[in-house]
Parts: sequence; C-alpha cells; structure tokens
Amino acid sequence: MATVAVDPRHDYLLRLGDDALVLGQRLGEWCGHGPALEVDISLANLALDLVGQATLLLNEAGDGDRLAFHRDVLDFRNCLMVEQPNGDFAQTIARHLLYTTWQHMLLDRLRQSSDRFLVEFAHKAVKEVAYHRELAAEWTIRLGDGTEESTRRMVDGLDWCWRFVPELFEVDDALQAAIDGGIAPDPREFEEEYRSAFSAVLAEAKLETPADQRPILGGRRGHHSEHLGHLLAVMQFLPRTYPDAKW
Repeated sequence: MATVAVDPRHDYLLRLGDDALVLGQRLGEWCGHGPALEVDISLANLALDLVGQATLLLNEAGDGDRLAFHRDVLDFRNCLMVEQPNGDFAQTIARHLLYTTWQHMLLDRLRQSSDRFLVEFAHKAVKEVAYHRELAAEWTIRLGDGTEESTRRMVDGLDWCWRFVPELFEVDDALQAAIDGGIAPDPREFEEEYRSAFSAVLAEAKLETPADQRPILGGRRGHHSEHLGHLLAVMQFLPRTYPDAKW
C-alpha cells in the first residue's frame, strides 16, 4: 500500500490547532465549577484564548468548522497531554503549567518562522500564553507551598501529567520536514531550558520534580486515549446532529 504524502505545513497547523482546541474544550468544562468565582472566570478566559487560537490555525489549515466538528478522533493531531481529564483543580493546573511552559517557548521561537502566517500568529498568541504560563506557575506555587492537602493534590497532579511531557519534544518525520523547511522550530533545542524553567517553579513551590515514567506517545499520529473520544462526543454533538444549521 502506498504511503500518503504529508504536507508538513498543513500537518503542523493541525498539531498546533488541535492542541489549542482540545485544551480549550477541557478548560471550558470548568465553567461554573471553579473553586472560586475569580478562578472560574480565569479558566473561562484561558479557554476562550485557546479556542481563538484554534480558530485561526484551523481556518488556515482549511475549513475550520469542518476540521473541528466533523473529523474522527483518529484524524486529530493534538498531543496526549491536552486531552487528559481535568481531575481536580491541582491536576488541571499541573497540566496547564507543563503544557503552556512548552507552548510559550515554542511560540517565542515560532516568531522566526519562514511562514508569514505563523509569524503573525505567534506574535499575538505568545502574549496570551505568557499570561497562561504565569497564572499556572502562581497556582502551582500557591498549592505546592500551601496546606498538606493542597501539596498532596499538586504532587498527584504533576505525577499524572509527567508521563506526557516527552511527547512535546518528540520529532517524527512530518515535524522534521517542517523544521527542515524553516516552518517550525525544533523543540529538542529548548528541552533543557524547559526543564530548568519547570524546576525553578517547583523549587519555589517546595516540590520535587516527578520521577521519570514510561513516556506515553502517539497523539501526533492519531493514536489517542479514550478520553479524546469522550471529549469529541460532547464537543461535536450539535454540529453533527444538525449539519446544515447556521450558528
């Protein structure tokens, strides 16, 4: 069977767009359920930022609504971390710190891309994600260096999410082609900086770096956990039920 050629730019737009879309949907699940009104509003605003980013990226990749609401789970290219369940508030914060620290560093470098759209996108999005990263770091410190209960929950949240970090720095053939074409930055080049920045936040939170676990990979190639299927069933229900509706 012949191998279908992958357009590196299109694939990269899907990776970035799907990350933002899925994480935005996850954070949106907190609406009305946050531990305090201020936190509830903050999480909703983070979700709106991410959905806005996803809209730009998926529209650039093609028909944004079709890509968001009418693709099968196997066609999504998001990393596994963003599809993980929210868990409690500490687990949500752990996931957001780990992902947005990486996302912020990626966007900072994406401003040097050879692709004009991605340059313009990154210049805007990096400012939003800087706030996301700062908020997640502040809550990590607050929970980690808080009560015995908040510390335990923060440690558990970080342990749950830690296995998904290696995928953020994995470079497969499609991503390598985008790197070679100057479209995408090479994430391996800032992995050490990422780990140092993360360790600095944990030190302030008086927490230790989680023990290494067997890495969980495959999201970029469409191999997802059962959690994404459940998320898409909710997110895609109305557009699939009423495909001709105008929203």
